[in-house]
Amino acid sequence: MSAATGKKAVLQLDGKEIELPIYSGTLGPDVIDVKDVLASGHFTFDPGFMATAACESKITFIDGDKGVLLHRGYPIDQLATQADYLETCYLLLNGELPNAEQKAEFDAKVRNHTMVHDQVSRFFNGFRRDAHPMAIMVGVVGALSAFYHNGLDIEDINHREITAIRLIAKIPTLAAWSYKYTVGQPFIYPRNDLGYAENFLHMMFATPADRDYKVNPILAKAMDRIFTLHADHEQNASTSTVRLAGSTGANPYACISSGISALWGPAHGGANEAVLKMLDEIGSVENVAEFMEKVKRKEVKLMGFGHRVYKNFDPRAKVMKQTCDEVLEALGINDPQLALAMELEKIALNDPYFVERKLYPNVDFYSGIILKAIGIPVEMFTVIFALARTVGWISHWLEMHASPYKIGRPRQLYTGETQRDIKR
Repeated sequence: MSAATGKKAVLQLDGKEIELPIYSGTLGPDVIDVKDVLASGHFTFDPGFMATAACESKITFIDGDKGVLLHRGYPIDQLATQADYLETCYLLLNGELPNAEQKAEFDAKVRNHTMVHDQVSRFFNGFRRDAHPMAIMVGVVGALSAFYHNGLDIEDINHREITAIRLIAKIPTLAAWSYKYTVGQPFIYPRNDLGYAENFLHMMFATPADRDYKVNPILAKAMDRIFTLHADHEQNASTSTVRLAGSTGANPYACISSGISALWGPAHGGANEAVLKMLDEIGSVENVAEFMEKVKRKEVKLMGFGHRVYKNFDPRAKVMKQTCDEVLEALGINDPQLALAMELEKIALNDPYFVERKLYPNVDFYSGIILKAIGIPVEMFTVIFALARTVGWISHWLEMHASPYKIGRPRQLYTGETQRDIKR
């Protein structure tokens, strides 16, 4: 960050002028430093933090108007098609893509930490069998600090780094187990001879009775891309939550658990689940045309189209659509709901109403279809999102702890009662 040459903002308050520095990043709009407003006895007001930069970061950049998503400068479509998820993890954590030797070493570290403490498996028994998998994840991930408390010194860079590896390695195990627990099947332990995504799918769907179960490589590739496309997304609600929790000095497992909690919200991580619910409500292909007319009349919401950040197109969606087509072709699925989804896509991409408003299918639309086709239940969709986003969360947590930081303390515009006395 550097001061923008010759640029400053001047704010007039109560007949006085306050000069506010303007800083420039390497990309994106300049930012106005408003700290000095506090000395004048005023706060700034920005509900939802729509125009507030709460931190400085080198990890991810988004230009919503142009449909750009960069991780450490690399476009997301290149990472999704030319790198695998663990390479993307290395990039987010370290700032550069790994060479062959670094990749082999990093992959080995992750493989060596996929197992969890045996007592963690017993921890699951405290949950009801019909518990939502996200509820299980919030509890179990937060409890990891009770099992790995020998690496919780956040001032020790070695502790921070091993914790990052542990989280990336163990979250897939916990995610798969949260599914197995709710369906009453025995846990499948990780296999270190399998790739990251392949290992996750094996733990999800293999059973002790089927010792020869093999993961379809097309599905493993699709899952790896889903992980990559969801790895990080700048200062979204869950990432901001992790940073805020981290600013208190809380242990990293508690911070990641807080991120999972924020992601659980239907306005954040539940979007692809909402797509499937919408398809259920539409019912059949014959009802699509009328549904889209209702969308135009603003009688119903069209889920999985358009994006709050991307005002043009979601750069992740193109890769996800390609992956979606590959999965559906490979599986040869004749699912009425998937046919319905394809009809929705067809109308949205050709109807002038949606084209003019740039309501293109986004990453959530296609990821929901892929996950359903693979056989993953809807209640697991957000769990998989959390699995993929863990590396983004821990990368931001690491970045924050590598530099001086202050505890987060948002202000407020108080509109309640003024001071009054109790009268009896």
